[in-house]
Amino acid sequence: MGAELLVPAQAEADDVVLSWEGEDVLAVRLPQLSDSLDHILVAMERRHGMPLAELDRKAKQEVVRLLEARGAFSVRHGVETVAGALGVSRFTVYNYLNRETALNREKAAKGE
Repeated sequence: MGAELLVPAQAEADDVVLSWEGEDVLAVRLPQLSDSLDHILVAMERRHGMPLAELDRKAKQEVVRLLEARGAFSVRHGVETVAGALGVSRFTVYNYLNRETALNREKAAKGE
């Protein structure tokens, strides 16, 4: 996910410091969530073997579903970032999200 390894002396408040037998030995700086979204999008392109913008509509809807499950849309500008990667408008991404919500409601109503 793009974490950075540091010596403990370089650790900042948000970094994770790892200790061994009571001594700090390593610090890990986790990427900002927005950077993680970029890594996730690149991984999805690798998985599909092509740019996400070249996927068909159904595959793009599946990408949006997976990203939503990973919390991608809680990131500031997440919808815009995903829309750009998919080659669609923000409105289209919102439509995909609303479609998924409607399908989940139908499943819940049917007891699935």
